[in-house]
Amino acid sequence: MRILHVMRAPVGGLFRHVADLTAALSERGHQVGIVADSLSGDAATEAKLEKLKPYTELGIHRLPIPRLLGAQDIATPWRIWRLARSLGIDVLHGHGAKGGFAARVAGLWQNAAVTLYTPHGGALHFDQKTPSGALFMTIERGLLAATDAVVFESAHAERVFGEKVARPKCVTRVIHNGLVEAEFVPIAPPEDAADFVFVGELRQLKGIDLLVEALAPLRRPDGTPATLVVAGDGPDADALRAQIAALGVTNRVTLAGVQPAREMFARGRCVVVPSRAESLPYIVLEAAAAERPVIATDVGGISEIFGPQADRLIEPDSKDALEKAMAAFLAEPGRYAEDAAALRSFVHEGFSVSRMTDGIEALYTELRAGR
Repeated sequence: MRILHVMRAPVGGLFRHVADLTAALSERGHQVGIVADSLSGDAATEAKLEKLKPYTELGIHRLPIPRLLGAQDIATPWRIWRLARSLGIDVLHGHGAKGGFAARVAGLWQNAAVTLYTPHGGALHFDQKTPSGALFMTIERGLLAATDAVVFESAHAERVFGEKVARPKCVTRVIHNGLVEAEFVPIAPPEDAADFVFVGELRQLKGIDLLVEALAPLRRPDGTPATLVVAGDGPDADALRAQIAALGVTNRVTLAGVQPAREMFARGRCVVVPSRAESLPYIVLEAAAAERPVIATDVGGISEIFGPQADRLIEPDSKDALEKAMAAFLAEPGRYAEDAAALRSFVHEGFSVSRMTDGIEALYTELRAGR
């Protein structure tokens, strides 16, 4: 098949998904191309796209896909339609709110291709009570008529999409994100590792403020203060620094900046994901695959990752629940290590890139056969 993925900014979990899927589909003999936004990006973005060139026989095409609605939202879909027609595309797959918009508007004209949409959280994060949110939901409902299939990365995403937007009448599938085999190699931190590690965007939605509050009173069994290393950056980084100083834990919290997740897993004995909201976070998958103990909140699709251990998830937006779970780890790290080994086995079975690609490839084939 000749496949064209459309996305806005090549960052975060959405880009990770598209990159893994592109490489896997290419290795299976399909011809793949990518459309990504030309208005944003930096050296890191360009480096990520450069790594994908061996797998994109149909090219990487940069077109303007602005975050907000504007004139380009008419011009760019038209250019995607022309591109898809010239490349003889069989499958147009839009990712995220704006990528899904551009791909499906282009698909209205490109009748030869089947058109799919993966929200990746997009519609789930809009507030229906705001004018912009209400407008976006109206557009989403209208575009479902131009959609051959919607792929959700979690059952949670499918449920919330149905509640906020509509229950699609087209084909739908829940196909979980997956990891490559190399990510399932266990990581063992050294003796001097911090007690806890956080990897993610520094903003309140991720619960980083709650994490620092919960850390402040914690002590190890020997009475020494518990420690934390934080990797990431974001809009609330300055507020986090001020909070750390105000709580008097500056010498117990290390801010490491943006770092690769697996490198950070070796710097902390327990990974903490205190999010107030999520979809299907890669950081939980990655930590589980590395066989690291994980403390996480019961939000989004995290319970699907934890499977039979879902009862270990804690209440979101609760400093007390988080503090209690962190104290339990400090008291019984061995029990958490046993849970980590079992969770790694569960995730290895159900969340691989191979399994993810099997599901999406089969759906492409099914839709093409129905034409």
